[in-house]
Amino acid sequence: MGEEILPIGTETRPVGVVVERRKLNSAWQDHAWLPVQILPGIPQCADWTLLAREGEVDRYYAGAAEIRLFRHETETLRHNLESPSPSLFVILRHAADERGVELLGVTACPGEAQAHADTGDDIVEAVAMPAPILEWVADYVRRHHVEKPRFKRRRDRADPEALANRSALLRDDPLRRMPEDE
Repeated sequence: MGEEILPIGTETRPVGVVVERRKLNSAWQDHAWLPVQILPGIPQCADWTLLAREGEVDRYYAGAAEIRLFRHETETLRHNLESPSPSLFVILRHAADERGVELLGVTACPGEAQAHADTGDDIVEAVAMPAPILEWVADYVRRHHVEKPRFKRRRDRADPEALANRSALLRDDPLRRMPEDE
């Protein structure tokens, strides 16, 4: 297999993902996975390396992911940047291994994150966007965003005569007659 071909104007950036495995007090589930940090760049350690253990919380380096910025997503990227807390969205997917979860990806696009959340199969959590990634995304939006004009559809005016004729049609419909009408 060759290298993946991306659309013109697409930019990528590698990041590392840190997640926590938290013990739960639940009859249905004994733990939960929660993404907690994005590292700009990829650290020199193996995927699923235990970083810290504090009480009932284990912190792992889950692995590397690639953030992709596409020109057609600049509007939602801009909304993310303008929000009170710009975020990256970590997507974890349930897996059939001892952890029960795998790192699927990271995105800066709220629309893509919502699409994964809507499936109900993925764990999607927002994590604070690190400053270097924030600067990169803001620069990308500045260079590629094109404001699209908004068109508001004009509604047709109601025709009172047509409404009056319609009620006469309904009144004369033999299928709509009641026995007491005869």
